[in-house]
Amino acid sequence: MGAISNDWLGPMSAEFKKPYYAKLYRTVLNEYQTKQIFPASDDIFNAFNLTPLSKVKVVILGQDPYHGDGQAHGLSFSVRPNVAIPPSLLNIYQELESDCGCYIPNNGYLEKWAKQGVLLLNTVLTVQAHKAFSHRGIGWEEFTDAAIRAVNEQDRPIVYLLWGKPAQSKKSMLNNPKHLILEAPHPSPLSAYRGFFGCHHFSKANEFLEEHGETPIDWQIENI
Repeated sequence: MGAISNDWLGPMSAEFKKPYYAKLYRTVLNEYQTKQIFPASDDIFNAFNLTPLSKVKVVILGQDPYHGDGQAHGLSFSVRPNVAIPPSLLNIYQELESDCGCYIPNNGYLEKWAKQGVLLLNTVLTVQAHKAFSHRGIGWEEFTDAAIRAVNEQDRPIVYLLWGKPAQSKKSMLNNPKHLILEAPHPSPLSAYRGFFGCHHFSKANEFLEEHGETPIDWQIENI
């Protein structure tokens, strides 16, 4: 398994010593040894490694990694450059186009966002190939809840984009008055027309950051 090597280690190190994490580690290790698991083990903690805790400006919570071949690489909603853009991400791009004037790019690689301080965190960090939610309940939720609490404790402006009920279930953990919580339906084709389209979350996030002296996010993902 990959490792966390930056300032997340401080608040997360206690998790590595807890009994649930020892069990989680053994379970995940066995899964990688016996089944096809996504993302690649070295990519499990990419969201943490690409977005240090001290740099987090925006949090976008996903559920679990994409379960198709070659899609997941450790960032929620993102796929590698040569992979077809998934439907939910395409809807995110459509909202960005109408909200911020961004053109719809030819790829779904969101590393640019992560490097600007957008924490693209799935609440479950691994999945068995072609079996959505197959690693739900093995311990990842406890680990990522600790990460969400660590962000909640940051004493600076941060925006949470909570799309869909699973992400919104984390709202009770978010009580920092310096932070902004924005909620909308999930961008999946099943629910995007119920209020994700037209939510203006991207422009609202940038307005909030700018009002509090932070550099806004450049949401445009460029063509490759």
